[in-house]
Amino acid sequence: MAINQRPLLLEVEDRPPVLKGLLLSFQHVFAMFGATILVPLILGLPVSVALFASGIGTLIYQIATKAKVPVYLGSSFAYITAMGVAMEQMGGDIGAAQTGVILVGFVYVMIAALVKLLGTKWIDRLLPPIVIGPMIMVIGLGLASSAVTNAGYVSGGDVRHMLVATLTFLITAFVNTKGKGFFKIIPFLCGVIGGYLIGLAVGIVDFTPVMEANWFELPQFYLPFANPWFESYEFYLGPEALAIVPVALVTISEHIGDHTVLGKICNRTFLKDPGLSRTLIGDGVATAVSAFIGGPANTTYGENTGVIGMTRIASVSVLRNAAFFAIALSFMGKFTALISTIPNAVLGGMSILLYGVIASNGLKVLIEEQVDFGQVRNLIIASSMLVLGLGGATLDLSFLSLSGTALSAIAGILLNLILPHEEAYEPKEVPEIKLGKNTKKEANV
Repeated sequence: MAINQRPLLLEVEDRPPVLKGLLLSFQHVFAMFGATILVPLILGLPVSVALFASGIGTLIYQIATKAKVPVYLGSSFAYITAMGVAMEQMGGDIGAAQTGVILVGFVYVMIAALVKLLGTKWIDRLLPPIVIGPMIMVIGLGLASSAVTNAGYVSGGDVRHMLVATLTFLITAFVNTKGKGFFKIIPFLCGVIGGYLIGLAVGIVDFTPVMEANWFELPQFYLPFANPWFESYEFYLGPEALAIVPVALVTISEHIGDHTVLGKICNRTFLKDPGLSRTLIGDGVATAVSAFIGGPANTTYGENTGVIGMTRIASVSVLRNAAFFAIALSFMGKFTALISTIPNAVLGGMSILLYGVIASNGLKVLIEEQVDFGQVRNLIIASSMLVLGLGGATLDLSFLSLSGTALSAIAGILLNLILPHEEAYEPKEVPEIKLGKNTKKEANV
């Protein structure tokens, strides 16, 4: 049974008319901007490379999955802390961070190979719904502070930013719930455009980067070898790089959870067809390629699931066109500069909605899988994961440093393996009382 009983407006195999398909593809690109742009901006990586990597990564994923899954890949927030720490420890050099993310891609491929050889039972054992659900909630709620900060809802925040974020959120929400016809299926595009115009009206948009940019520019690639055209970095297999690898547990959990929820929305079982091994390979190879050219880690977006869940558009062809758009836009200097002028308040207003949807998807996994919180073990697993993940816990070892999200995943997996299972409570059947003749008379009195 699907999570949302409303039928999809476009099924996975459907191809909409050209104009409609192009507009829908633009919406998906814009809906992914919130995280795809913010991650490189936070880490100091080029936005153009992140756009290029998200488009190439999506095409790689579709090839790996035989174009059977409506997924768009974009920059992963889960790696921000680990990559930021690696870059800081290396004096700003990105070599360790990029090497670590490339290793993450290899981990995905290795796990995919194990799934192909051994099946998925061992993964079900390691990552059951009681682990996946809270992990997705940690990822979504862990991003809440980023959305709130960008929206300006902080002490001493600019009233203009709060106004723009609020109106962006409301435009997106009302178009999605009250919009008629085609407008109902492009709420995020309407939200971005509306929020941008409001930001322009209140004076928080700076066009200086657009004026200084060229019309056509190559993305600012970083490559792991010396060359005369782009910046370069060196592979580095030190502890700073290895510390990034455990975060793969987080994003693999997110990967499985996203595909589970997306399958519910589309009334499909994507983890069986095309299969978890193929989806993991697509995600892993895309992540490694992105890091190789200097981009952030990719992920099968929770935002993608949120957009499909709200718009009811699950067409793979729409997402493929969105990937081509992202690649093309990464070469347009004026456009990538224009993207950088989108106020953080607009992204914050949209992110409040989208990140909330990610967290809600984690809750949906628990509900749909009917996880019994009457069992104390389940309560302990979920509560410990939420506190570690949202509390920002850090375990700093001499050779490895684990952040809150990675610790949350590891704690959930270990607790699930070591805590004894309880017998489900079943009320005892009350024996039927047979009344004799005298008793019946007394009962009738």
